[in-house]
Amino acid sequence: MTDFVEGVATAAAALRELFAETPLQENLYLSNKTGARILLKREDLSPVRSYKIRGAFNFFRKALRAGSRAKLFVCASAGNHAQGFAFVCRHFGKRGVVFMPVTTPQQKIDKTRHFGGEFVDIRLVGDFFDDCLKAALTFAEESGGHMVPPFDHRDIIEGQATVAHEIAAQMPDGAMPDIVVLPVGGGGLAAGVTRYLGGQGKKPRFIFCEPAGAPSLKEALTAGRRVKLAKVDNFVDGAAVAELGREPLRYLKDFPPDAIRLIPENRLCATMIEMLNVEGVVLEPAGALAIDALKDFSKREVKGKTIVAVVSGGNFDFERLPDVKERALRFEGLKKYFVFRFPQRPGALRDFLALLGPDDDIVRFEYLKKSARNFGSVLIGIETKDSKNFGVLAKRFHEAGWAYQDITENETLAGFII
Repeated sequence: MTDFVEGVATAAAALRELFAETPLQENLYLSNKTGARILLKREDLSPVRSYKIRGAFNFFRKALRAGSRAKLFVCASAGNHAQGFAFVCRHFGKRGVVFMPVTTPQQKIDKTRHFGGEFVDIRLVGDFFDDCLKAALTFAEESGGHMVPPFDHRDIIEGQATVAHEIAAQMPDGAMPDIVVLPVGGGGLAAGVTRYLGGQGKKPRFIFCEPAGAPSLKEALTAGRRVKLAKVDNFVDGAAVAELGREPLRYLKDFPPDAIRLIPENRLCATMIEMLNVEGVVLEPAGALAIDALKDFSKREVKGKTIVAVVSGGNFDFERLPDVKERALRFEGLKKYFVFRFPQRPGALRDFLALLGPDDDIVRFEYLKKSARNFGSVLIGIETKDSKNFGVLAKRFHEAGWAYQDITENETLAGFII
């Protein structure tokens, strides 16, 4: 443990070549909302708007110090590791090849190209991170390139642990937080932070948050071994990893499964919109995980406690904003989609509109198929200002004899037609 703590301190000092420590900021809005003292570790304010630059820099630093003569460095990333890697390639003057999933937001691709400049070549491969990781490993082996893993390496973990080194130094009055909330993808950040803070005397309570559609740590701790997920929801692209890293699990294996919070993707969207509208903070989905997890604490549980939530990234592509807003509205119960059996007669639409209240608005109206001469299937999207209004509408629809189906939560149907 002593060697690890000293190694992290050395890495943190070396990082000052690139950027000053990111701030640990008290957020009064979240503090008032939760009843706890909420401190945000703003990794979204690093030069690449995520903590990933830390691990990449530490890996390069130690590889070059050890005498690596590789002419080419290689990485696979869903976006943030790629940007840190690219930034560090240019810093050290080393050529790099970045493998990214085809589904990576364009904003992250463009920023990676910007940070790396002429030192970096970008290759888009596969729909998921694990696909492009496999391609990167094959390329590195065939080309003799030096692979820079996104999370599954001791030097990467040591670099990410500099987040904890800064937190310990920045805590008011030198106290240790009562609770530390950490987002988890491959596990490098969580492994480093828990290892470092766990060796600082009073050990805080650690809460890990994963996307509900990519619970790689939850499954690993439940099974007692690494588990490759059969299916991954790629929406939280910065944390959608099918299998936790082998090295991170060595650090995290003794934590109980109930230390993990699985964050619903649509609820996460509501948090992103809330932080943007209220606090003016732009977060990517993975960057909002720790803040969203605060919703799972009761006020009695955290009253008077100090909670540090690590904000892991702010690389948000605003072309995704309509989808994020849509998901947020659906989670909050303010928007629903229905398929109505609509009569084909004059005045039918007028009769339907008469059932809507003053705060109800039709945002989508589309004939799907005329199943018979007298009736047709119509997709109708309704948005309202109060979720309770849908209860009123359901009663009116029933009393008026309308046949319909609510498909808002039907993932199969909604995925095809919404």
